[in-house]
Amino acid sequence: MLTPKSILDNFDEIKKRLESRGPFGPLLDEFREVTLREREKLRELEELRAEKNRLSEQFIKDKTAGKETSGLILESKKIGEKINSLGEVMTGIATHWTELLKSIPNIPHDSVPVGRSSEDNVVERVVGRPPDLGFSPQAHWDIGTKLGILDFERAAKIAGSRFAVYFGAGALLERALINFMLDIHTKERGFKEVIPPFIANKESLTATGNLPKFGGDLFKLDLKEYEWYLIPTAEVPLTNIYRNEILDGSILPQRFVAYTPCFRSEAGSYGKDVRGLTRQHQFNKVELMVFSLPEKSFDELEKMTAAAEEVLKRLELAYRVVSLCTADLGFASAKTYDLEVWMPSRKDYLEISSCSNCTDFQAGRAVIRFRREPKAKPELAHTLNGSGLAVGRTVSAILENYQEEDGSVLIPEALRPYMNGLVRISY
Repeated sequence: MLTPKSILDNFDEIKKRLESRGPFGPLLDEFREVTLREREKLRELEELRAEKNRLSEQFIKDKTAGKETSGLILESKKIGEKINSLGEVMTGIATHWTELLKSIPNIPHDSVPVGRSSEDNVVERVVGRPPDLGFSPQAHWDIGTKLGILDFERAAKIAGSRFAVYFGAGALLERALINFMLDIHTKERGFKEVIPPFIANKESLTATGNLPKFGGDLFKLDLKEYEWYLIPTAEVPLTNIYRNEILDGSILPQRFVAYTPCFRSEAGSYGKDVRGLTRQHQFNKVELMVFSLPEKSFDELEKMTAAAEEVLKRLELAYRVVSLCTADLGFASAKTYDLEVWMPSRKDYLEISSCSNCTDFQAGRAVIRFRREPKAKPELAHTLNGSGLAVGRTVSAILENYQEEDGSVLIPEALRPYMNGLVRISY
């Protein structure tokens, strides 16, 4: 976890590593300046308090001896006014300092490739081969619309753009995928299923790093009594399960999985991938969450990534695993693997999952600690999260990769038991 002491003690190294993520150097310079100014003011405050205590002791002595004390009273009053004024200055500095600290991202792990953009991400492995359809593939939004299982126009009438209405086999496919994913993660991978709140408070979103930096991407509820937000991902409520708690280290790792709807304004997408199910304001996702011992967290990252991959393998979808470079990491992440599924209409891969190790970054903000022994000093846990998978994007991948020339869509064999035995979606 980044602390004022760790930043000042290792300033050049931390600055170098953070600048590999982006232009965070000036922010770090400002943080150091504010921290040093706070320390300087704190010394002044301690000196003033010491002087006020000295005057109080002198006042008692002189009062006892019957001496004149009006001068001491006046001098003590002036110092008290200086202390109050300095206290106000320090409150302002502390507020500024806290906001700066919240704006500093996690430090990339040493194994993360250094890069300046997503072009510098590294493909770790490619699994499966894209299907040879033998005809010009349609995009999933055209397939779904023609089959009558997706309706974007009526969704726009109901809510606006970037929403979808699922009908019939489309709704069944979405629900089947959710159950299929949950069964793999709970029955085979050791994750405990959770149904969390779909609304989170400011403290929860601050703990995960969504606030204050990414407030523009959140849907805030307009309520006078509460400062509530619709969750952008189940990562938020799952991470905060243990906020402000000290865990028994023997129970770690704790692995959770949750299906939730997710809500994002997509304020920074600027028209990218706005068609179809790729970038919606509301979408379903199955989320994986792990609380780990620090020394085991990167092993847990590999296990989590393998769990997400297993879904794609069972659905027989071609995909690749990409290690994100420093510039493409999420704010809270120290290391991330993206899973990208093949999309025939794009003739390219599309992100369908991100699996991240946030090390102690979120745990520090959320104060999630553990003890290795009953009387041991509490340590910060490590938190990890990953999509297992984004459901709407999985629907779109199935529609495109399993499409037939006549416009129908085959159901992946592993999914058919969850589809009441349905083999094909046709006109």
